[in-house]
Amino acid sequence: MYTLYYCPGSASMIVHLALLEIGAEYELKLVDVEKKQQKDPAYLRLNPNGVVPTLVFDNRPYLESAALLMLLSERHPEAGLMPAIGSIEHDQWRQWIVFISTSLQTAFRVWFYPAELGYEEHTEVTRLALQKRIAAIWDQLEQHLSQHGPYLLGDTFSGADLHLTMLMRWSRNMPRTATEWPALNRLAHMVIARPSWQKMVAIEGIDAWPKVTSN
Repeated sequence: MYTLYYCPGSASMIVHLALLEIGAEYELKLVDVEKKQQKDPAYLRLNPNGVVPTLVFDNRPYLESAALLMLLSERHPEAGLMPAIGSIEHDQWRQWIVFISTSLQTAFRVWFYPAELGYEEHTEVTRLALQKRIAAIWDQLEQHLSQHGPYLLGDTFSGADLHLTMLMRWSRNMPRTATEWPALNRLAHMVIARPSWQKMVAIEGIDAWPKVTSN
């Protein structure tokens, strides 16, 4: 039994999606970040970073959304969230998850939390710089998907596509959304059509991403 401490629409989405994909038994525990519940002493004993997600199993907490995606994929290889260990595709899969986490997800964290840079609100210069940084990453991903897609690993779906689509959704209220890039838009349509995504949206009560447009 897994226990996921989550907040709707946050980075815990990728862990929730992975749990649904693997079909494991799990329970959800809501952490209301608007009420600062992630800073409660009881939660900090599980996750000293004071963020979501936290995944608990075998009486031990595990942290970091990308690491949790890889952990669940490796514990449940039959779910097909990763290629076979030892294959070139597995090495590429791991590389994509690390890239998505350290470049794109990190940029979004700064975008959503100006305090990470010591600001109450972003200055115009900082806002434009972050937009440019995120757009450059979309450009890089678009080029790869255009040449080698439709998924990050070509014709094969993996958990890395779930991770990327979660972050694409985070761009929905930015001046340029990720779905303005055609290959990214195509990937988004394929991923949000999956039963795991549809079920996650219903359980978490978040919007179904209506701004995704067809090519």
